[in-house]
Amino acid sequence: MAYNKGETELTEMEKMVRQYFDWMLTVGYSEATVESRVNDMRDFFNWCKQRSINRCNEVSKKIIERYRRHMYHYRKSDGQPLCAKTQSLRLVAIRGFFKWLSKNNYVLYNPAADIELPRLGSQLPRNVLSVEEVEAVMNEVDLESPYGLRDRAILETLYSTGTRRREVTNLTLNDLNLSRGTLLIRAGKWRKDRLIPIGERAQFWVDRYIRENRPRLVVEPDEGYLFLNRQGEMMNYKYLGFLVSRYVSSADIGKRGSCHLFRHTMATMMLEGGADIRFIQQMLGHSKLETTQIYTKVAISKLKEIHAKTHPGALLERKSREPDSP
Repeated sequence: MAYNKGETELTEMEKMVRQYFDWMLTVGYSEATVESRVNDMRDFFNWCKQRSINRCNEVSKKIIERYRRHMYHYRKSDGQPLCAKTQSLRLVAIRGFFKWLSKNNYVLYNPAADIELPRLGSQLPRNVLSVEEVEAVMNEVDLESPYGLRDRAILETLYSTGTRRREVTNLTLNDLNLSRGTLLIRAGKWRKDRLIPIGERAQFWVDRYIRENRPRLVVEPDEGYLFLNRQGEMMNYKYLGFLVSRYVSSADIGKRGSCHLFRHTMATMMLEGGADIRFIQQMLGHSKLETTQIYTKVAISKLKEIHAKTHPGALLERKSREPDSP
């Protein structure tokens, strides 16, 4: 967890959580996972400090239950409550921290061990783009601008492969094989590598970016990252999200979203095109098939087509009749 004050000013709990995050990195958790846990736990520690709870052994099951009720009743600036997923992620992070404390005998017991997580409904992706809407977003890129080819190549890569934003920013030139039409995702989520195809259209734009645009952006020594920022370095994943969101917004298609919008779109389009769900699982890098199966609920057009072909009552039979004679 990032702190701006000196080590001597940290509370006992803050010192322990810093050790916990250092331990996570040493045993192989990715920096992305640790950063996510930092964000998930920050609100809990601020809540504790406001109540003068500064030591780990001062946190009881009752305290965590109070924090849980706080999250349930909390309202954001727009008046909306915290979603169940956010509440669940925060509790999972707290549970992991106190499990580590208990295992290493820093506390006598784990006060979060029996905390039940909020039930999460089956949440469908909010938005999925149509082919026409994808083209509208692509057409927002000014190819004459210094970064136009880069931005178009990024959008095409997201649309073709459905990769996560961190995976896109981590791509190197060596991960791209244009002759084979493949993209190697190194240490994706759960630190798993996967080799996936990249479509010919995306290949065209990425190749053009590499030949015409990237040489003007790179600053020596070249670290080999595929997509570069204005300083000629690896692009920040948060900036990438902002960049894609800006193009979606400027397309004025009535939908909002960023990199995950293209991820959902790719998966849905593949499914509607007849792809097996396990191939989509491989593309997305999901460890469990159940995670991928949410797209079977989104791809309603394919379901309607199959329903119309197989269900005897799906189609209304219309018969032309001559009007009755007077």
